[in-house]
Amino acid sequence: MARSLDGLVLAPVADQAPGQVGTRTRFTYHEKDGEIWADYAGGDVVRGRLVGTRAGDRLDFRYVQLKTDGTTASGHCVSLVVELPDGRVRLEETWEWESRPGSGTSVVEQVDETADRAR
Repeated sequence: MARSLDGLVLAPVADQAPGQVGTRTRFTYHEKDGEIWADYAGGDVVRGRLVGTRAGDRLDFRYVQLKTDGTTASGHCVSLVVELPDGRVRLEETWEWESRPGSGTSVVEQVDETADRAR
């Protein structure tokens, strides 16, 4: 099993469609005893939360978010935890909205917080 996600900050490697998470969105993950949760914000997302479970390298969670235009959205995501050659963590995600039509895939990777703050 890959290392714990607890305390890690991850960001999308590419922007999704407008109004969704993008490269300016930051996810701060927490993990304990098979439970995972995260807070996220940035870009078009004012505030988001996710909560779910981890079994081995598989995450299964629901998410909900408030966007800058005042709308909310929610969905379901299954992610595979991958450790990159440089030791950082990548999540390969398959998601679907539950509050509206749409689904897709995305990738988020652990960010270097020192370099990220310098931006």
